Order: sequence, then C-alpha cells, then structure tokens
Amino acid sequence: MESTIRLFADNCVIYRKIINNADMEKLQKDRLGEWAVENAMKINPSKTNAIHFTRARVKDPQNYSLMSSLIPEASSCKYLRIILSSELIWVDQVNYAVEKVWKSLHFTMRILKKGNSNTKSVPYMSLVRPILEY
Repeated sequence: MESTIRLFADNCVIYRKIINNADMEKLQKDRLGEWAVENAMKINPSKTNAIHFTRARVKDPQNYSLMSSLIPEASSCKYLRIILSSELIWVDQVNYAVEKVWKSLHFTMRILKKGNSNTKSVPYMSLVRPILEY
C-alpha cells in the first residue's frame, strides 16, 4: 500500500497527496477494503467520507469507492476531536470548542451556585480549562 494509514482506537484514516488524476487512481488502487479484511478490521462504508483539502476555488469531484460503495464527499470531518475543514479554516473547530466550554461552564455553575471561589476553581480547572487548552 502506497498511501499512508493512521489508526487510533476505532478510527482509521488513509491519505496521500493528490496532484493529478494518476494520484487519485493510486489512492483508489490501494484497496483499503482488502487491507482491512487482511488485518481483521471492519470498515463501515456508511460512516466513511472523502475529503479534499485545498485552497483552490475550483474543486474537481472525487469518485472514490470502498467495497463497491461510493464514498460521499464531505466538506469537513471530525478526527480525534478535531474538526478538519476542506477549506483549511478553523471556524467549525472553534465553534465546537466554544459550545463544549459553555456546556461545561454552565454545568459547573449550576452545581456550585453557592460555593466559594476555591470550591469553584477545582471543577473549572478539571472540566472547562482542558477543553480550552486542547
């Protein structure tokens, strides 16, 4: 297999630099489905997306398939809690992080309405701040 594969827990990513149609064909010929069977992995084609990272204004359509199923193209994908955008912008990731922080912060505030600042700082440091730092 010429393409790069990254595995983490139940996530799998296969990628390669695509410059021309020959590179697209090489990626398709790597046969991820067969590789998965050989390595006793199950890949669900319905949970699979193709994403094309570029700043080009005109994007050529991609027609990748996995186990005879056409892989739909997505404008963004979530990988290891990070939202990757095909346009190489971070708006979705920032919005996702802000939403998670607000939920954690409101949860903490609801639970500790009458606590003092020392009591409130421990849940803040353990629940809210790690999201911001990640």
